[in-house]
Amino acid sequence: MQEINLRELYPDVYKTDAFLEVTDEVQAVFLADERAEAVYERKMYRYKAQYSLDCENGIENAILHKPQTPEMALEEKQLREQLYSAVMTLPKKQARRIYARYYLGMSVNEIARAEGVDPSRVRDSIRRGLTVSKIFLIKFHLKRPFFALFVSVNKRDNLSLLRHLDN
Repeated sequence: MQEINLRELYPDVYKTDAFLEVTDEVQAVFLADERAEAVYERKMYRYKAQYSLDCENGIENAILHKPQTPEMALEEKQLREQLYSAVMTLPKKQARRIYARYYLGMSVNEIARAEGVDPSRVRDSIRRGLTVSKIFLIKFHLKRPFFALFVSVNKRDNLSLLRHLDN
């Protein structure tokens, strides 16, 4: 067992020293995280990553964006499940249209063609469904950080979903 200072790990929460005994496995995780952070900082410095040096080959993305940790992946999965359950509480038609739009990445016109209806009906149905989903999620105390982690295949549609749910 080793002691860690919680003030060093969480300076915004702990204003004074607070020591806690942790197992060697937990200490190893903290040490690995510190090392990964140091590697990340060195890459930022070494490659002068404050401005773009790449031409669509992914170098900047690999340097500027940290790889997802298992904890982040688990949290994102749980949040996606909550969003999915909120969408599935809607009537079948609205749920199907929202699923097609934001999960499958289909355009409104593609959904309208597939269902044989006017695109304005699909847009209105999606808008009403997102409003009801927003109310459902607010009712269960889910705020903006939840939506920030929701990532869909189509980034443009993801941004429009976030904008709509923020209003």
